[in-house]
Amino acid sequence: MIDAELLTMAYPPLLVFAAALLVLVLPRIVGFAAGALSLAAVLAISLVVPEDSYLTGTFLGFDVVPFYVDGFSQMIGIGLGFLGVCTVIYAYSSGASRELVAIALAYVASSLGAAFAGDWLVLVFMWELMAVTSTLVVWHYGGDAVRAGFRYALFHGTGGVIVLLAVVAHYVQAGTFVYDGTGIGAGLPATLAVLGMGVNVGFIGLHTWLPDTYPRPHFVASVFLSVYTTKTSAFVLYRAFPVGSESDLSIYIAYMGGLMAVYGATFALLQHDMRALLSYHIQAQLGYIVAGIGIGAGIATSEIATAGAMSHLLNNILFKSLLFMAVGVVIFRTGENDLYKLGGLWREMPLTAIGFGLGALSITAIPGFNGYVSKGMIFDAANPHYYGQPEYQALYYLLWLGAIGTLLSFIKLGYYVFFHGESDISVPDARPGQMVAMLGLGGACLLFGVWWQGLADLAPTIDAQGGHFGFTYPSGESELHPYSTSHLETAGILTAIGLVTFVVVRKPLSKLDLSDPATIVFPAGYYLGRWSMLAVTGIFAAVDAAAVGFVKGCYWIGNNPVLAVDAAARRLPLVEVEERRPADGGRPSTIHLRTGIGTSVLLLTILLTIVLWVLIN
Repeated sequence: MIDAELLTMAYPPLLVFAAALLVLVLPRIVGFAAGALSLAAVLAISLVVPEDSYLTGTFLGFDVVPFYVDGFSQMIGIGLGFLGVCTVIYAYSSGASRELVAIALAYVASSLGAAFAGDWLVLVFMWELMAVTSTLVVWHYGGDAVRAGFRYALFHGTGGVIVLLAVVAHYVQAGTFVYDGTGIGAGLPATLAVLGMGVNVGFIGLHTWLPDTYPRPHFVASVFLSVYTTKTSAFVLYRAFPVGSESDLSIYIAYMGGLMAVYGATFALLQHDMRALLSYHIQAQLGYIVAGIGIGAGIATSEIATAGAMSHLLNNILFKSLLFMAVGVVIFRTGENDLYKLGGLWREMPLTAIGFGLGALSITAIPGFNGYVSKGMIFDAANPHYYGQPEYQALYYLLWLGAIGTLLSFIKLGYYVFFHGESDISVPDARPGQMVAMLGLGGACLLFGVWWQGLADLAPTIDAQGGHFGFTYPSGESELHPYSTSHLETAGILTAIGLVTFVVVRKPLSKLDLSDPATIVFPAGYYLGRWSMLAVTGIFAAVDAAAVGFVKGCYWIGNNPVLAVDAAARRLPLVEVEERRPADGGRPSTIHLRTGIGTSVLLLTILLTIVLWVLIN
């Protein structure tokens, strides 16, 4: 048996980053196998390493915990590791380049680093690395993805700076970067954390990078992007506002989640582009997770809300990536992104249709699938007639509207792509590796829906004893019963409303083409960024010119002191100075202060490396 302490030393991000390098240098099949094995190792470590295991160290005199394992990070590690294995298999079968997969694995490694971080300093480093590597994943495809990648980088760079400010403000309050279980400091740190993390999580108004970016790169890149940034960021939001933190911002976080669920589902319904539709549903499903985090962090702590949020996060990793995979296969085989230009593909691509169906049934919370269990916990936590408080009554209605919108969206997507009319093209079905990846994820969605006890056992705030799963909520204690008669009735009503509504709105819906009003952020952000850049570069140029002029002047004075005195004397009133022959024969003084940008970056990197080495040692 492998010693648990030895497993703790196997730092998951380092394993995956090493695999990323191997993908570049090894033969394609061997490199991809190394990538899949590294993520299988992450899955194994997440399953086996005991809770409260950690690695510690110091950096610049600060205590850091780069690797911390508790019930929450274990849960996320299991999901990200399992998904990673499936995605690498999918990428290999889809013909993705080694360069793309290497960059994507570096992105996955940074995401795992943020998820397993035990302090805010390591988190900030991994957060920024995640922004850089994910931008490279987008840029790799070229074309329209390049400009979208710049906008993506602008959003995440801004969010990262705000998160850094939150962490600094927290350190001023707490005197340490290490997690203490109470979350981010109250007041300014908490406010900054909500804003900065809200960018990555897709708060309304800060979400436009989602539908703008994810439909543009290679379809394999979209699978990676659909999970790691947003789900890791939602988990980090939980770290900032954990269960029992009793944050004053909790109710605002909860209601932002409810609004995200409605907003995302609404604009998903209006999309023609299949990946844009799925991108809006990233926001919608994150809304449920954010709502659960907000309820759990409230003054009246709700363990079922936190359990629902973390369970839905795990489930979202599974079914969201599955849906992007299924849509990716459709794009791969047909070359078409517009769902209205497809139809009848279930006869041509039955296995892909099955994969899509498993994901759609999961995300729409149909009984028997994992989304039903986790989303049901969040509904119960918000519903005042179950385990919620009266102040969450409106939130409960928002979550209901979001659920109906989700059901309508996936009925629409499945209907127009697979069932509407007859296909006028003949295309092959998914490749074997693509199908293995989709069925692996779909099987997990079905497993956690039928064997809901396994999902509940992973949720840290649910107490599993002898087949019973208990939790506390503001009014006392209760036990989890997801398949009770009342829960099944609620699911049946929701499904019936969705089906009837789709029949009524299908034709007018197909004629609607409304833009997301939040996209005003793009032109506004462009002009703000452009003029602020010009202002900053103009100021820098002026300071640079003044500094260079000062140094050159000093250099000239040092070489020509007499001429310098003469020049100064000429500026004085009532003083006459004879013209003198320059001591240097008339040749102007010169000084070389310029070097190429590459050499400058190299010299700066070497200098910073030396400084960091001296500080660490």
